[in-house]
Amino acid sequence: MNVARRHLPPSWAMMLALVAVGVNLRTVMASLPPLVETITGDLHLSNAAVGALTTLPVLCMGLFAPLAQRVAVRIGSSAAVELAAVSLVVGIGLRVLGDHLWALYAGTFVAGVGVAVAGTLLPGLVKELFPPQRLGFVTGLYMFSMMGGAALSAALSVPLRRWLGSWQGSLGSWSLLAVVGALAWAPVALGHRRHLAANPVDALPARLPWRHPTAWLVAGYLAVQSWEFYSSMAWLAPTYVDAGWDATHAGYLLSVFSAAQLVSGLVGPTIADRVHDHRVLLVTFAVISLLGQASLWLLPHGAPWVWAAVLGLGQGASFSLGVVLMVDFTTTPAASARLAGMAFFISYSLASVGPTTMGVVRDLTGGFSGVWMALTLLMFAQLGLAFCFRPDLRRVE
Repeated sequence: MNVARRHLPPSWAMMLALVAVGVNLRTVMASLPPLVETITGDLHLSNAAVGALTTLPVLCMGLFAPLAQRVAVRIGSSAAVELAAVSLVVGIGLRVLGDHLWALYAGTFVAGVGVAVAGTLLPGLVKELFPPQRLGFVTGLYMFSMMGGAALSAALSVPLRRWLGSWQGSLGSWSLLAVVGALAWAPVALGHRRHLAANPVDALPARLPWRHPTAWLVAGYLAVQSWEFYSSMAWLAPTYVDAGWDATHAGYLLSVFSAAQLVSGLVGPTIADRVHDHRVLLVTFAVISLLGQASLWLLPHGAPWVWAAVLGLGQGASFSLGVVLMVDFTTTPAASARLAGMAFFISYSLASVGPTTMGVVRDLTGGFSGVWMALTLLMFAQLGLAFCFRPDLRRVE
């Protein structure tokens, strides 16, 4: 074993821990949409108010991304991820008391802070803990776990409501998965702490690269892509419940959307290891996403299972490639973490209003056609930004 890395767990163990944490980073959002109609009926909430439950974690992911950097400087990035995993346990568990509005929104907020801290710091840790030739694969594995958690929670939300007797129990039950993530990451946090003690480095200020044009380009791309992704995730199932589908099948449709991301989220970054010009992949998957969005708008009842899969393939790869950009267009793990802090702050803060805005559109128009039209038109912005990522862009240092 490399002496400099003797305090760290084996790479396979760190990969498993990464998966165990990553699988929890979308359950707080994906478990909600199949239950929207039930929650709305029980609590008498508007579509905009329910959309805010999906918006809140995304907003937290934006607002608290810079805070993640400061926490990491004080206690270490791996320890901060462990703290985030505990926040997920507490926040998701609070939703068991969801018949009290304060618990439903407070739990979602606490879990959102956990998602923000872990999601901001993990790309830098991937760059630090794994060899350069495996970065694409490990990033893909990380994306695979996140999207797998989303697919699983979307598919099981309604069955869990039946088995447990309430939608509150369904939402809160995902805290058990978060417990697994917290336990699995603990040895990584401990080993990384010992590793840093044995190999001290000078702590750098957690300054975000506000003046770097490449950082703004990455942030802009992720802002548009995240608006598309979270708005689609929030309103895909309710669109078809509104059209007469039962909640179980609408949840399965959302799980198809998420499951398709399992494939492209893993394949996209893995291929990126071998493709010098990332525009080839970014543009290809943006076009696939555009086809999926346009089909849901113009032919919603033509082949919805196919449209959901196509959209999932496009958006899954688009997001995972966005994470690859934060690794490839930086020179060090610390720079990657700083870029992630800035990019997530901007992108998620803007994207957080997406689900609620689309909920307002739905309330104003009385249907979902306008929602999917708006998302289709927005896809052209993602496509345009994808063309901008030339291989010779200046890296964030």
